[in-house]
Amino acid sequence: MDDYPDGSLDHNIPFLVVSGLGANLNGPLLTDPELRERGILVRSELPSINIDGREARTILRAIREADATELPWRPREGSRRHRFKIRTVGRDFLLPPRRARLPDDLDTPSSTLVLHSPFSPLSPGSTLYPDGLIDTQWLNKHQNILPSVCLCFYNLTSDPTLATLQDNELKTDIVAIKNAIAQSGYRTRLAVVILSDRSPSTVSQFQERLEHIRRSTGLDPKSSLFVLPTRRTEAELKIAVDNVLAAVYDQAMEYFRDLGRHIRKKRSRGTAPQPTIPPTSGTSHTLSLHGWNVRYDFKAAVLAEFRQELDVALRSYEQAYDSLLGADVMETIPAWSSRFNDARLLADIIAIRALKCLLISGQSTAAVRRWQMHNDRVCDIVDRKGRGTQNYGWKAWQARWCTVMANLIEKVNFPELDSTSAIFRPPEKNLSAERLQPWELLHHCGYWHRAAAQHLLDRRKLAHSIPEEDRKPPDDSDQVGVSRKVYAYDTYMCPEPYEEYPLEGSGTNHGQLIFNHLTLARAEFHKRRQKRASAEVVLDSCRELEKMERWQQLLELLVPLWRDMSFRSEGWWDITEAVSWALRNAAFEAGQKELIIAIDWELMNRVFSRRPGWHYNILKSLDGVSVVQPPAVTLDDGHLTSFIYADFVFKYEDGKAGGTCRAQLSLTSNAFPDAAAIALKSLNVNMEGGLPRIRLVHEKIGSQPVTDKTLEVNHVLLKQTESRGHDDSADSADDSSEQGSFITLEGALDLTLRPGQTRAFEFDIPLRESGSARASTIQLFLDSETFSLTYNMKLDRTPSMGQWYTSSSSKKRFIRPDPRVIKILPRPPKMEVKAIQLLEQYYTNEAIHLELEITNREDSDASTKMDIALQGSGAPRFQAQIVGQDKPPSLYQSDRGLRGIHLDIISASQSRRALITVDPTDGPTVVDLNIRVVYNLVLDPSTSIIQEASYTLNIVSPFEANYDLLPRIHPEWPSLFNTDTIAGPPDGDGIVSRPRGLPQKWALITRYASFVHEDVLVSDLEVKVVATQGSVTCTTSKTKTVPTEGQILSPKTIEEGQFDLVSHKSSLDDRSSATADLAFIIKWRRTSSPETVLNITTLPLPRFYVTASEPRVLATTSYSAHPPTSASSVTVPSQLLFLDITIENPSSHFLTFGLTMEPSDEFAFSGAKTTTINVLPIARRSTTYRLLPLVKGAWIRPTLIVRDKYFQKVLKIIPTEGMKTDKDGILLWVPPEDEGDDENDEAASEA
Repeated sequence: MDDYPDGSLDHNIPFLVVSGLGANLNGPLLTDPELRERGILVRSELPSINIDGREARTILRAIREADATELPWRPREGSRRHRFKIRTVGRDFLLPPRRARLPDDLDTPSSTLVLHSPFSPLSPGSTLYPDGLIDTQWLNKHQNILPSVCLCFYNLTSDPTLATLQDNELKTDIVAIKNAIAQSGYRTRLAVVILSDRSPSTVSQFQERLEHIRRSTGLDPKSSLFVLPTRRTEAELKIAVDNVLAAVYDQAMEYFRDLGRHIRKKRSRGTAPQPTIPPTSGTSHTLSLHGWNVRYDFKAAVLAEFRQELDVALRSYEQAYDSLLGADVMETIPAWSSRFNDARLLADIIAIRALKCLLISGQSTAAVRRWQMHNDRVCDIVDRKGRGTQNYGWKAWQARWCTVMANLIEKVNFPELDSTSAIFRPPEKNLSAERLQPWELLHHCGYWHRAAAQHLLDRRKLAHSIPEEDRKPPDDSDQVGVSRKVYAYDTYMCPEPYEEYPLEGSGTNHGQLIFNHLTLARAEFHKRRQKRASAEVVLDSCRELEKMERWQQLLELLVPLWRDMSFRSEGWWDITEAVSWALRNAAFEAGQKELIIAIDWELMNRVFSRRPGWHYNILKSLDGVSVVQPPAVTLDDGHLTSFIYADFVFKYEDGKAGGTCRAQLSLTSNAFPDAAAIALKSLNVNMEGGLPRIRLVHEKIGSQPVTDKTLEVNHVLLKQTESRGHDDSADSADDSSEQGSFITLEGALDLTLRPGQTRAFEFDIPLRESGSARASTIQLFLDSETFSLTYNMKLDRTPSMGQWYTSSSSKKRFIRPDPRVIKILPRPPKMEVKAIQLLEQYYTNEAIHLELEITNREDSDASTKMDIALQGSGAPRFQAQIVGQDKPPSLYQSDRGLRGIHLDIISASQSRRALITVDPTDGPTVVDLNIRVVYNLVLDPSTSIIQEASYTLNIVSPFEANYDLLPRIHPEWPSLFNTDTIAGPPDGDGIVSRPRGLPQKWALITRYASFVHEDVLVSDLEVKVVATQGSVTCTTSKTKTVPTEGQILSPKTIEEGQFDLVSHKSSLDDRSSATADLAFIIKWRRTSSPETVLNITTLPLPRFYVTASEPRVLATTSYSAHPPTSASSVTVPSQLLFLDITIENPSSHFLTFGLTMEPSDEFAFSGAKTTTINVLPIARRSTTYRLLPLVKGAWIRPTLIVRDKYFQKVLKIIPTEGMKTDKDGILLWVPPEDEGDDENDEAASEA
């Protein structure tokens, strides 16, 4: 938009003049000497405010930051309450004159003349006189000369002695400025800001003075008179200034509303005003009424833009546009008149401003349609009335029209187009249902810059077609030629033909104009990752740079495109060829030797079109280029396409380590038929997966005749060589490659390759290591006197043809998925690994001893290593020991695995033994013992053979047990009347005293079974107190002891162990419940193990409650003397049973219990049938019943009820040894007549 007059397309925002803050640093508002001479001076007699203070600087900076001139063209945002174009002046400034001056040569008029504005077509001194429409002077007046608001700053003194004088001067100055603005005839608003050096809380003391100032000046305190206390923070000052500007902005809006009403009033008159002096020269006619309506509508639209009323402005612009291009204005102006181009310029300005309104309001699709409509309408007018559209002037306008759209999009700055993925802006919602064409959507700026470049190309083409007679400067003597040029060429906003494309001199630099637009377009396409469009624009840019001979700039643009061009992989060879030739020319001119060689290497491929006269010899690439030192060039198929196609295939899909496999390397030349043959220095085939690298070296064998065979198959004998240094393969071609030795298979033969020829090289590759191997990279090396070339081809970038060539010119096609891959099977191992006496199960808490035997069944000696690994959850630590060596056995230890255990050389048919000891585990688990034996035969040390064996160790628990905790009566009970049992230790006694709380006794019955598959010897049983909770001390003891020689436990048999558990609270005052964690310990060994072996298995017991805080009733039983065993006895007295009932009261309450014994048919009893027992706190009492059984060899049930008298709660009777219980109560055993003590004991144990 820079081609249009200054100010004609600026974004219209209110113009604010700030007076009194420092000196005028921006220059005068009026720059025209004639206007300055008659300008209206607005002056203040008071000095400006000193801006050296912090507050004044902050206010001035806040005002300048509020200038919205450079902001994007967006509608008024909620976060910004005002938009001003701000100029700071001193204490005086000039307003433009209201009336124009009469011409100096005018005779004295007979009547009074009506003077008009100097910018009006009615004034003789105006450039529009007498029939002009409007120009940029009126726009410049409202945007840069005539302010909508004048904002004046004054200081308010706080000195009471100077207050009256200063206030009077202040009022006088404000009134004078107000009168000066009023007398000028303009509607500019005046606003005053009075600065006070007080804080906002103390400004009320000046309220009376401020009221006097307001009444004297007649200013409104809400919109025109502001008081600004400056004793506040910088942020608060900025907020206060923002509030002032927001209030002033409302005054500016009212100012433009007044001007709009004035314009509408003048238009509604319906008559054309008369000029000051009627025209007497030229066409001698004034501007028509329709022309005045265009002027009024344009002014109304601009004023609506000032008010940010875009809809109103758009309607006025459209009305002015239709009137301008209608039959009453544009059609009446002859094409030869300068007013015709003025009308075109005004039409462009109106159309651009209408586009701006549409874009700012978000109507992007409507704006594109409006853009196209103006293009078509102007094209129609130029075709009908102008010089037509087949000339450079029309193309220049079209390029400018596209540039205008791009500039508008940049100014409006749509957020939807800022995204790197947004190509166009979505249409408006009201148009979403329509079927829109792609070009009706608003595309990003790059689209419009590229369209402008296309029109500039047409402009250059049409300019270069100008005849030579029209390219000469005008000659006053040749009036016919001058008039013909005027009517033949459209020079609207563009040079004349002799300036556009002169015979001598540069003229218009079309190439630079095109390149500038293409550069802007490329940046937009590249930002949005439009790679194809960006590449096309780069190519067009390079064509222009080539014409301008800017070689270095062309290289900077084209080299990245040439290297990463996607057109190669997609087969766009014509585009690739065009880029390559353009780049080669630039590289030749710039002396880029490496780039020349790379391009020539690619252009030898016959997929491109042949260039006549070109040598197509890679060795002549640097002819004509100065070569001081031959360059070393490295190329790869990732950045360019070679004319040599290489493939590598294995004949068989798999092979065995230790053998060989036949492979074939094929090279095919796709060069032009008349291209020179190429003789490679050498080539490498780099392998992955354990195969050595293959290297073929060129060797000229005598003078062989040149053959025309298109296929040549050669068998190559490879020799193994070992080299030291870095590997120059494709994967390690850099300087950081590893140093060391590597094996290469090397062969020699003639490596000359002719155009269209295919050469196949067969060789046998020894297979060493098992696994998958493949050919990864092929390297071609070429040497000449002027350069050396290395070309790397990664085989995974191109699919394999899968062809095997034979000497009979036939081809065999492989149908394998990837013929470049071979699977190397391991050599069948003959080394035996055997576990001796491996058990089916192993057990926890037992060390595992394993013996492995490694036997060499090979025909020769073998150097052997062994790896041992234990895998599984909770795999234990282990150690290994090798026996059978000449040196002493070595011991190896590890947590999970041992690697590289040397077994030395095992002779044929000999063996080694390894002893592996696995540490005991605490819990059941399953672990895998993996044995890996790696050996190399002495006759073939380069081939590694692997034998693997795996064994599963199932480790289970050797025992399972269940437990019963039964109450018993402790023989002791503390007494509150015995101080020895309840008193604590004396003060200061450091000896730990025994527990003095309530003791309770329990019987722990354990029943355990063996799950070992063989007999085990149990040497001891223990119960261990692991932990206690609740301030209790627990001790355990055995009831039954294990024999000294141990107890044999057979598989799946159950044995019983009995233990006593005594719990003792630490204090009588502690009556809370207590628990204990116990562990059952079994010490055992296998009967087959040595006596020194002792395994300890610990079985955790569930947590038991070992104290009771509530009263409990315990029952014990005993028998009278045993009956006589004599067989001659006739009468046998009945045996008596003694039933003791003990009530324990561990609480601190006095308790009363009632006991009731019910009669039974099974026995007779002696004792109280109903009785009451009183139990003191921390005490226990017992009562005894004597029972006479009436039955023999049976269980009898005493029906005894114990009831708490206070709570009326029946207490459960707890049986002890020799008794049992069920849901109905306790049961006592009555032995038969022939049973003795043993039988009684058995019954007691059964209970």
